Amino acid sequence: MTTTGPVTGARDLALAHYAARGVLERVLARHGMTFQQQVTLRAAVTAETPQTPAALTAQVQHSLKADPAGIHATLDELLTRHLLAEEGAHLLTTDAGRELMATIAEETAPISARVWGGIPAEDLAAAGRVLALVTERANAELTKLG
Repeated sequence: MTTTGPVTGARDLALAHYAARGVLERVLARHGMTFQQQVTLRAAVTAETPQTPAALTAQVQHSLKADPAGIHATLDELLTRHLLAEEGAHLLTTDAGRELMATIAEETAPISARVWGGIPAEDLAAAGRVLALVTERANAELTKLG
């Protein structure tokens, strides 16, 4: 049974995002990781094939709308920490990088279950449709802004 609540707007969406990100950042901090490092390493770990620095940068830029120079600095940090390694023109995730991502996933899984648990499937489906539309529209606006 879906309950009727207040109309949601941009501020509510932002507050939910920052609350969830705040939880993740606390977990990441215990491992000396930043949010951007985690997003970048996750992109490398989940890639079907090894990525070039340019391809990984483009993927992270698309996800975070971050400055490419900052993403390049993040790649350098991950290389310095031996979480990524260079092999020819590609970046490979190291065993240490995969282990760290697995540890973070293990630590965040029970938190995610508490945050997301009990939300009716139809509410999640509606939220998913709204978030997809907001993302599409915001990406179109970013394109217009250059």
